[in-house]
Amino acid sequence: MTRVLLADDQGLVRAGFKALLSAQPDIDVVGEASDGAEAVDLATAERPDVVLMDVRMPRMDGLEATRRITTALADTRVVVLTTFELDEYVFGALRAGASGFLLKDIDPPDLLSAVRVVAAGEALLAPRLTRRLIEAFVAQELAAPGPRPDDAIAELTPREREVLMLVGRGLSNSEIADELVLSPLTAKTHVARLFQKLDARDRAQLVVLAYETGLVIPGER
Repeated sequence: MTRVLLADDQGLVRAGFKALLSAQPDIDVVGEASDGAEAVDLATAERPDVVLMDVRMPRMDGLEATRRITTALADTRVVVLTTFELDEYVFGALRAGASGFLLKDIDPPDLLSAVRVVAAGEALLAPRLTRRLIEAFVAQELAAPGPRPDDAIAELTPREREVLMLVGRGLSNSEIADELVLSPLTAKTHVARLFQKLDARDRAQLVVLAYETGLVIPGER
């Protein structure tokens, strides 16, 4: 059973998401928060698998709430809900550890799929929105003064760099296995080693590193 927490200051939005999610036999909505502070408190108490987090809320915004939740709860994934495709707060949420992004007008089947994907430990990388956000975020980071984080991948083997590049392009473990002619288990093992060596929380952070270190170039496919 996937346990979900809803955080949005609009009751109508929460009600709609709750009705959709609660109708699924494998999803349980364990709480609703109307602001970021309440979301942090409920997440700490309920330890959900997934938090659907609005960005702009009173008392504490979704960015700070995401940072606190991802710092304190290693097994809880946060998916940021946004109204705008390039919301400036989303960049901060990505840095704070968000595992994915969704537009609030998402189709119901896509929302259900997103919750299940993130609960399974994957980052929500398929939608073009997320790819654009990550590319814009990394371009912004690289334009800022300071060293590029190339040291982060200095200890990787050539094969691990290949795998990181493919993760950065949004490929799943099975697709990486096909691309590199590996067994699915071997591909999964390589990705697990990347998590460990790069101290990455999930695939979203691996994608950011792949862009930041130049293994994947923004706009490249």
